[in-house]
Amino acid sequence: MAKRIRKCSNEGDFQQVIDDFITTGYKLKSQGENNALLVKYKPKNHGRVALLTIWFTFGIGNLIYHFMPAKVEDEVLVKIVAN
Repeated sequence: MAKRIRKCSNEGDFQQVIDDFITTGYKLKSQGENNALLVKYKPKNHGRVALLTIWFTFGIGNLIYHFMPAKVEDEVLVKIVAN
């Protein structure tokens, strides 16, 4: 479930809120007629992982880290609520 819920009164506000979140770095995970789930992921730090793993695994650890899914930093559920 989303950590936050953003309620909109009409379709125009709904699309505007979605556009605003996408502009600030969120990604659209799913969208229906009356709701949309937006997710923001934490950035990965490949430099630090490369320095720590190059000694022991010759960079294979960094390659594995690259394909691991990113952690979710924030989730927002945007939905249209009828008055």
